[in-house]
Amino acid sequence: MSSVIEQSVQARMVASAPRMETLPATLHYDRGDPFAVRMAFPAPATLEGAEVSWEFSRELLTTGMDEPAGVGDVRVRPFGYDRTVLEFHAVEGIAMVHVRTAELRRFLKRAQDLVPVGDEYRFMELDRDLTELLDESG
Repeated sequence: MSSVIEQSVQARMVASAPRMETLPATLHYDRGDPFAVRMAFPAPATLEGAEVSWEFSRELLTTGMDEPAGVGDVRVRPFGYDRTVLEFHAVEGIAMVHVRTAELRRFLKRAQDLVPVGDEYRFMELDRDLTELLDESG
């Protein structure tokens, strides 16, 4: 069994124009970092012309599909019957995207199958991380 899950999703960028632009995004989950989810947008979809990734907690995504969650750089909330809004706050401004909630639930189900909620600590590499930290300080 692979220790990484990647899933492509279609995100709809919320803009001031009435038509929302659809752009590809990739959700990423790695058993080696069991509390985190990453969402990446390819270079052609960004203003900077370089891939942009946002990392946030799996719990934030799970909670945000049912009720507003987050107070920092990433915020998630339900929108209508079948969509979830993800807000990404940066110095340059706020990007808001809609993703089908069913796609997010499918991704989180796969992550749950890989690392059950509550068992994340079993997959953390604390010994390796502690060794690296001590090597850097010495």
